[in-house]
Amino acid sequence: MTRASLTREEILLAAGALVRQHGPAALTMRKLAAELGTAVTSIYWHVGNRESLLDALVERTVAELGEIAPRGRTPAARVVSVARTLRDELRARPHLIAMVHERGLTERMFLPAQQALVREMHAAGLRGARAAQAVRAVQFQVVGYVLIERNRERAPLQRPAEEELWHPRTAGQDPALARALAAPVDQDRLFTDSVRALVAGLLAGAKE
Repeated sequence: MTRASLTREEILLAAGALVRQHGPAALTMRKLAAELGTAVTSIYWHVGNRESLLDALVERTVAELGEIAPRGRTPAARVVSVARTLRDELRARPHLIAMVHERGLTERMFLPAQQALVREMHAAGLRGARAAQAVRAVQFQVVGYVLIERNRERAPLQRPAEEELWHPRTAGQDPALARALAAPVDQDRLFTDSVRALVAGLLAGAKE
């Protein structure tokens, strides 16, 4: 049964969900119409053709990445919160982020997060080139970490695995280190610890 009414927002939400789950190639007007219980002509009426729909999804993704609100009592804590939120947002929509990149809008997408970081660097006392370097260091840390996570998730089963590779001999006769490197990686904790260490170094002596 065809739906009596449909909004542009509902179409974009459904299209975004399809892309998140299966990638851009899975997004066809016919499949989207079936998901929404409507006619293909209704989707064309609201959003235009498939390319127009993809453009709208990209614009929506760019806008969503601009809604990062820093949290915390200190500039350092707020910078870490921006990094954590940005990582979560990038991980939540890899296919959509890839579409943004393909359409040449990556820098625009990151601008709001960069601006949030700039405000916190200024609050911490950094200015000019030093503030710019700090903003880029945090951004590159986040993006690089997400890329590594994605590569690890998509990698084939490794033989030998990490737990098989690490033992006291390969760890410089450090049994505790060998056990830690052989253990599963707590990716959230590793990310937070590494960003905190980076930010502490970037802000050290900022107001001296």
